[in-house]
Amino acid sequence: MYSFKNDYSEGAHPRILQALLETNLEQDEGYGEDRFSRQAIELIKDKLGTDDVDIHFISGGTQTNLIAISAFLRPHEAAIAVSSGHILGHETGAIEATGHKILSVEGKDGKLSPFDLQGVLDGHPDEHMVKPKLVYISNSTEIGSIYSKSELQDLHEFCQQNQLILFMDGARLGSALCAEENDIQLSDLPKIVDAFYIGGTKNGALIGEALVICTDSLKEDFRYHIKQKGALLAKGRLMGIQFHELFSDNLFFELAIHANKMAGLIREELNKANIKFLTHSPSNQLFPILPISVINVLQNNYAFHIWEKVDSENSAVRFVTSWATKEEEVMGLIKELKRLL
Repeated sequence: MYSFKNDYSEGAHPRILQALLETNLEQDEGYGEDRFSRQAIELIKDKLGTDDVDIHFISGGTQTNLIAISAFLRPHEAAIAVSSGHILGHETGAIEATGHKILSVEGKDGKLSPFDLQGVLDGHPDEHMVKPKLVYISNSTEIGSIYSKSELQDLHEFCQQNQLILFMDGARLGSALCAEENDIQLSDLPKIVDAFYIGGTKNGALIGEALVICTDSLKEDFRYHIKQKGALLAKGRLMGIQFHELFSDNLFFELAIHANKMAGLIREELNKANIKFLTHSPSNQLFPILPISVINVLQNNYAFHIWEKVDSENSAVRFVTSWATKEEEVMGLIKELKRLL
């Protein structure tokens, strides 16, 4: 049984494990003040092309979303998210548990537009309702689509005009930035979002996301928020060492390129077989629509999610490839699909 369920089934890239082992008995400061974390922050700032950001390492995506959104919002303020957004459906009400409502909009292809945001603002005009304040987006999205640079710039301009905070979930940012259709550079992001994070958990690290806060008004006392929410790790070096390895050269991007390449092999063969997809996804998540009879046989040898039922005979499934997906396993899946289709 080989898994295409997610991109965190494996542990960590061997270089990361080796670095953790080699530094294991070295003493250093705690709570992210260690030299490894400081060096990793400088490496990321160099990739971003700016020193004018604050960077914090947090153990996971849900923790990062929870801490950032609750820190950025006042008690009466709300977040806006597309209906497929991770904070809306897959974080057990974490944001709502902090007292902040999430305003859901349908969007298109898993993405938000200024038109969507204007509709929310028009529907919340006064103090008798929550005040829309933060715009939550994901790149790549929960259904594998990616934002173009012009789409992000349009969102940024709208948010600036309406005093909204633009926050990007980057759990799969590596895959988005390395997709063939992408036209965004990592160094573009500090100019067009107020805060975002670089996902390590789904791109070769054991754990860890690097939250980048770009707007000065959001930076103050942020470590207090991390500590209060129980996420300021005593052994913060664990994440610092990992991000140091990922960004000391191009390892972070090489791993994302591999994940996308493996997904591309599957996509190409399914296109040849005239298989339709639920969504257009140039990233490492694929959502082909397959006959239920084919799905039932595939499940004997492969693990994957059945995403949604399309009709009485077909369902959309999700195949996810990772930094460690083996090409021979991809070819095995392709061979099986060809036989069944």
